[in-house]
Amino acid sequence: MSDQLYPSDLTDREWHCIKVMIPPANPGGRPRSTDMRQVLNAIFYIVRGGIAWRYLPREYPPWATVYGYFRRWRREGVWQQLNDRLRSLVRQHAGRKRQPTAAILDSQSVKTTERGGEQRGYDAGKKVAGRKRHLLVDVLGLVLVVVVHAASTQDRDGAKGVVAKLAHRFTRLRLIWADSGYAGLLGTWVRRLRSHHPLRLEIVKRNGDISGFVVQPKRWIVERTFGWLTRSRRLSKDYEALAATSEAMIYVAMIRLMLARLA
Repeated sequence: MSDQLYPSDLTDREWHCIKVMIPPANPGGRPRSTDMRQVLNAIFYIVRGGIAWRYLPREYPPWATVYGYFRRWRREGVWQQLNDRLRSLVRQHAGRKRQPTAAILDSQSVKTTERGGEQRGYDAGKKVAGRKRHLLVDVLGLVLVVVVHAASTQDRDGAKGVVAKLAHRFTRLRLIWADSGYAGLLGTWVRRLRSHHPLRLEIVKRNGDISGFVVQPKRWIVERTFGWLTRSRRLSKDYEALAATSEAMIYVAMIRLMLARLA
């Protein structure tokens, strides 16, 4: 019998998948009394429903407790670690190697609220005032790297912040697809990033003979990932004061999606 209270809550199978990945309590303190399944359920409820922390239903642990775990795990990189472990499992279940050999790069500009905060700007091309989400995803659309920065940052400059994280990670990765907004000297910079296991940036160009909307080879994969993310109302805009919190929210949304697949 499942203990789900809300649709965003973990099923028994999903909880079984992730419970072994939950960081243990800090040594030397009191034994942990908080129900960690309910903490995760509360965080998934926040991201999926788009509500503020203080509006958590009373069935969950106190909002300050839930937010405390979310914030601590953001600082300690736990959300990224959970995303990486679950992505490897999903890839294995799909009959693929744990690490990808190819990836797709793209960005999405989203509006921010009137609340202050770091890393905000105006994307003149998209006419959006806010932040830009830069994603690197594998061919299944699963997130490898996410970097959130000001929307005013040019794609080629923002991409360096993403690709720089590959200097010592994803050593099987050889090819990155991107659109024409990343053309130019970025390709040379990418090739020089790693002396061993070099990377190559390949620009997927639009066919100029075809007018109107056309699905671009490979690039539709990352566009689909952006679509998955915006199903979570907390990600319909960027509500966060810190760019690092925005990145953590994206990892949380992907963790919930991958758990559903694995179960």
